[in-house]
Amino acid sequence: MNVTPLVDVVLVLLIVFMVIAPQLEHGERVELPSVARPDDAQKTASVDPVTLTLAASGALYLEREPVTPDALAARLTELHAVAPDRKVVLKADATAPYGKVRALFARVQRTGFPGCALLVEKQEKG
Repeated sequence: MNVTPLVDVVLVLLIVFMVIAPQLEHGERVELPSVARPDDAQKTASVDPVTLTLAASGALYLEREPVTPDALAARLTELHAVAPDRKVVLKADATAPYGKVRALFARVQRTGFPGCALLVEKQEKG
């Protein structure tokens, strides 16, 4: 019995999954702003944060799911009711207007979450 065709198919499937898996893990790709001195004291949180993404196009994603600005407050309130200790991490594209980012911070604060952090990239020294 010749298993060469089976091995070929399995290897092709493996390569396809290796290419697709990182896309599924990271959600919407955004270019994060950098910061000169990140706070190393809070490396990890005890509870997984709620991820709110603002893409360069202005699209909003809550936990990798697209959400409209009108539905965002209701969804955040639902998430806060389920787990009130969770914090929100705002992952905004570096080219996103500051006004939109600030409006998202204000909306998160009004829903009652204990904290909201802005996700940034560590700036390389040099």
